[in-house]
Amino acid sequence: MNFAVDHPAVLLLLPLALLPLAATVLAVSGYPSLASVPGDRLSLAVDIGLRATGALAIAAIIFGLAGLHRREQLVDRVGRGGNIVLLFDRSSSMDNSFANKLPSGGEESKSSGAKRLISDFVARRPHDRIGVAAFSTSPMPILPLTDHHDTVMAAVAAIDRPGLAKTDVGRGLVLAMAMFDENIADASRAVVLVSDGAAVIDRRVQATLRSIAARTSLNLYWLFLRTKGSRGIFDAPDPRQPDTPQVNPERHLHLFLSTLGIPYRAFEAGSPQAVEQAIAEIDRQEMRPLLYSERIPRRDLSHLTYAIAAMAVGLLALAKLAQRGLTDRYGAAYRPIFALASGGKRG
Repeated sequence: MNFAVDHPAVLLLLPLALLPLAATVLAVSGYPSLASVPGDRLSLAVDIGLRATGALAIAAIIFGLAGLHRREQLVDRVGRGGNIVLLFDRSSSMDNSFANKLPSGGEESKSSGAKRLISDFVARRPHDRIGVAAFSTSPMPILPLTDHHDTVMAAVAAIDRPGLAKTDVGRGLVLAMAMFDENIADASRAVVLVSDGAAVIDRRVQATLRSIAARTSLNLYWLFLRTKGSRGIFDAPDPRQPDTPQVNPERHLHLFLSTLGIPYRAFEAGSPQAVEQAIAEIDRQEMRPLLYSERIPRRDLSHLTYAIAAMAVGLLALAKLAQRGLTDRYGAAYRPIFALASGGKRG
């Protein structure tokens, strides 16, 4: 049973609901004999109905005082979606526009554009479990995997706060990839990295990432927000410069992620429109059958019991007013009928 009460002791008053079965709110008049009056099924039905209504009113009030409620419960559902960790770059460069300057007029910063489009992405995926993390000088866990999307929206809404100077993408990836629960082994997992740059990843961090990738089944997406004039992750290296992680960190991060042995895809976006197209593609890729549990919160039912009691008492009051009105209007001629309706006995 999913129903419970806050104050079980109050239910000891429930026998009081039997009182209307022994008494009635209608006036009872005695007559020497009703043997000559034919049986009246309507009056009998009205009498039974009014008594039951009185019992219902008392029982409803008692359940209301006891705090009747439906318990919180988990219901298993089948939908389409996945388990996704959103990993945001919060370095100061994300506060600039794609033109690498402070936004002015109708321009958006890269972080503001990402916030708007990721919010739409979350809204389109009601069955996902989503976690949020960020990185700058150090990794920042923000929200563990959850199906409470209002909380996810609040976390995403905070990603355009002023950022810090550095970009520790390696430890940020370690944090994001380690956020998945062990009990979702058969479910879809994905990390979505949203960043406009990269940095040299320490060899020990690289080893940690390889270890996590070897034992964790997940998909990795990099949404690279390319600043105007910067080199892309797919561009061939400049032959005049050494092709090293220090010179081309974004390209070498892309090459490293390609060697982790997990499904990986990079999207290069140089405008808000390109970001929107990339997110739409990620949306399509991560739409799979998903078994998930929906948490149904506790529901207070006391207001419903009081409403039922009020309607029952109102019906009894109308019956009482009708009896008085008819008695005053028709007088003694109909008193035998009133007596039957109010539980009078045949002599």
